[in-house]
Amino acid sequence: MPSPFPGMDPYLEETALWAGVHGQLTTYISAQLAPKLRPKYVPYTETRIEIGLVDLDAPRPYLPDIAVAAHAVRAAGTPAPPGITAPLEIETVVEWEMTIATVNILRAADQRLVAVIEILSPINKRPGNEAYEAYRRKRTTLLQSDIHLLEIDLLRQGRRVLPQEALPPAPYFVFLSRADRRSRCEVWPIALADPLPVVPVPLLAPDPDAPLDLGAALSTLYDAHGYDLILDYTLSPPGPLTGHDLEWVGERLRAQGARR
Repeated sequence: MPSPFPGMDPYLEETALWAGVHGQLTTYISAQLAPKLRPKYVPYTETRIEIGLVDLDAPRPYLPDIAVAAHAVRAAGTPAPPGITAPLEIETVVEWEMTIATVNILRAADQRLVAVIEILSPINKRPGNEAYEAYRRKRTTLLQSDIHLLEIDLLRQGRRVLPQEALPPAPYFVFLSRADRRSRCEVWPIALADPLPVVPVPLLAPDPDAPLDLGAALSTLYDAHGYDLILDYTLSPPGPLTGHDLEWVGERLRAQGARR
């Protein structure tokens, strides 16, 4: 069953679901690009472990692919046994490990790295995390190289990779930095009611760009993994929404029969 939304489904932004969505989207992007890149290029999925901080106040269902390690410190607000009062309460520090996948485009003849496709995750967009700093360092290295960088940001929360004041108001973005045009960044703002765009994946000159249909990749992911059975559309979507957008979400869900 398809998503009730024409583009990005904001319910997929739930932190507890995003690890799965991220990995699946990477898989479907690779599968879509592979026949378009043959015979000169191949997509190669690279995985890495990133470490971020957990928000203990956010409800999260159990996820087997996220490892959580809590330091032995009692969280603020947790009541002590009757008659016993601790002299001090401090915040619990909890770290989590998340497997992040990147799609690398390689030239088949010599495995030269030509382009990198990054799908941003919450820990990449939250300053103060080790993962945030690690991604910024990786991004800087790529921008100083001869490798194209395509960044897909389907998360409303967190800090954008470009200064917020330089961007039009939109919940989602795609950023493309071509190796031969570093002074200019191509930007696709995506409204909540917009379909996800077809974006170019640059290759080596004189080869033309390969088209990447993000909407098709997300639709395939949603249907194949049964997100219509998992997501609870009777609730408000995670993260902040303006009154207009929240009203539109409710109207859209009712029109599609996903909410009564």
